Amino acid sequence: SSVIIQLSLIILLSITALALDPSGARLVTGGYDYDVRFWDFAGMDAALHAFRSLQPCECFIYSLRIKRSGALPVLRVDSQHWKHGHTAMLNGGCWHPKIKEEFLTCSNDGTVRTWDLNSEKKHKSVFKPRSLQGKRVTPTCCTYSRDGKLIAAGCQDGTIQIWDRNLSVHTKFHCRQAHAAGSDTTCLAFSYDGVTLASRGGDDTLKTWDIRNFRKPLAAVTGLTSFFPMTDCCFSPDDKLLLTGTSVKKDEGNGKLLFFERESLRKVYEIEVADASVVRCLWHPKLNQIMVGTGNGLAKVYYDPVKSQRGAMLCVVKSKRKEKHAETLTQDYIITPHALPMFREARQRSTRKQLEKDRLDPVRSHKPEPPVSGPGRGGRVAAHGGTLSSFIVKNIALDKTDDSNPREAILRHAKEAAENPYWVAPAYKQ
Repeated sequence: SSVIIQLSLIILLSITALALDPSGARLVTGGYDYDVRFWDFAGMDAALHAFRSLQPCECFIYSLRIKRSGALPVLRVDSQHWKHGHTAMLNGGCWHPKIKEEFLTCSNDGTVRTWDLNSEKKHKSVFKPRSLQGKRVTPTCCTYSRDGKLIAAGCQDGTIQIWDRNLSVHTKFHCRQAHAAGSDTTCLAFSYDGVTLASRGGDDTLKTWDIRNFRKPLAAVTGLTSFFPMTDCCFSPDDKLLLTGTSVKKDEGNGKLLFFERESLRKVYEIEVADASVVRCLWHPKLNQIMVGTGNGLAKVYYDPVKSQRGAMLCVVKSKRKEKHAETLTQDYIITPHALPMFREARQRSTRKQLEKDRLDPVRSHKPEPPVSGPGRGGRVAAHGGTLSSFIVKNIALDKTDDSNPREAILRHAKEAAENPYWVAPAYKQ
């Protein structure tokens, strides 16, 4: 019967991580664009802009959890930073509900590990999920119980394995066929009373379990399509409802937010969120507001104007800030008479630049040819030659002009021409 109003925060790519601080003042989102964005409800206006954005690593952001103190969100643990860290991609993590310095992670290396911030180089304990045959299996999600005494992990072989936090060798509760083998269990959530465990499976199911009798589920719902390996489920603050989202293909309908009764999993309400998959959902107990992350980059906040408190209600009542436009002064041009072309005197242009250009041109500057060094080239002979051939060429090229009388030089051959008229006289005999 409540009136639900939505508030949309626009991001570019799929939102795969959501977190709210304990007071509900700030929302943190992460996704496939590698960015982590911070939203302050009290500081935002109706434009809904994030006040901070950062890229902690060049990879998808799968999980975000904010510490109980409201600081230090966990993004991903760098395995190179920790001496005995994970050796493969992390699938999820969460803070201990009671101990502020402890957190939990699960990875594709087949381990679930607990860490202490005060001991940066080594994990506290390692939990190794095993199949029925004792082989290693990959945990896809993990969580603490509400009191922090139990650690639960959903695995790729369809099992849900629960350990005592202080005993990491053998499982305390173990369900072999919780979900279909080969599908990723996307989320595990404990109820606020700590008795019921909800599991969202990659086999398109939602199931509830009583950890005191862990052999078979209390109730199950099928046909809840899930395309993302981190599709959420969560309990309402009064522990009466269970919430999850559904996935859709592009242009094939709308992703929905579904509400089920906790005991029977009977659907009591649904909201069509967007024409994209619903990936993450979070129901904050203090604000009584629901945060939803979608596959098309929308972060939506659903609230009740009467029953909800603070959170999104702080920013929707504010109007958008007016954009500040920079004031520009237009300057009038003053034209003096002598600035006009008709009154402008001809100015003598300097010929210095042209002379410098001509100086660089070897033709215009009549640059003399440099002396030949080494062997002759381009039809020119070197001044000095060290070989016999160069000496002969040099002597052939010598100027052998005769400065004597030219008439006497010709008549010198007259007697020989008359006695032996071989070249000239025979041509004129006939």
